Amino acid sequence: MPRITEMYAFVAEESGPGDEGIVAMKVANSWMPLVGADMKRAASLRRMAVSIARVSGKKIRLVRFTNREDLEEIE
Repeated sequence: MPRITEMYAFVAEESGPGDEGIVAMKVANSWMPLVGADMKRAASLRRMAVSIARVSGKKIRLVRFTNREDLEEIE
C-alpha cells in the first residue's frame, strides 16, 4: 500500500458554524465513519452520505485533509 498523504471525510455541521462531526453509518453492532485515504474510497461512500443527508436534513460536505502529522507510534 502507498503512504497515506491525504484523508477524505464526510462532515456534517451539528449545532452551528464551527461545530462539526464526522458522519458515520451503523454496520452490524458498530459505527463506521465515512472516511477514506483516497478519492476512490470517498466516492464509494457518497451514496450513503446522500442518504444520511436526506434522512437527517443536514448538509454534508466532503472534506479533504492534506497536512499529515505523525503523533504517536504504538508497538
